Amino acid sequence: MKHTKKVIGEKGELEAQEYLMDKGYNILETNWRYSRAEIDIIAKHEEILIFIEVKTRSYEYYGAPENSVSPGKEALIMDAAQRYMESIAYDWQIRFDIISIILDKSLKVKRLQHFEDAFFY
Repeated sequence: MKHTKKVIGEKGELEAQEYLMDKGYNILETNWRYSRAEIDIIAKHEEILIFIEVKTRSYEYYGAPENSVSPGKEALIMDAAQRYMESIAYDWQIRFDIISIILDKSLKVKRLQHFEDAFFY
């Protein structure tokens, strides 16, 4: 059975949230939107506010999922992160992470990688 991109993406985001909570992260927001940008997960870990892009695929034919985060996408996420910080009056340490997930045909996690501090801002 072939799953849609939407189903694969939603499953990946749920897996990423579970992974982060198991690591002691506090999930503050999911799918937070500003203008044309969406931040998949906003979390806090220790004293760091973290903006997380989740990339999920069911195959690697075209390369690893994390490689599909373009400089343009990074810029949109950073702009949205700035707006989020303004909305909560936050002015402290931040980080941008990527969680890359490969699912098998039954939507079970085959591989999950967490890239901390993935964007250079």
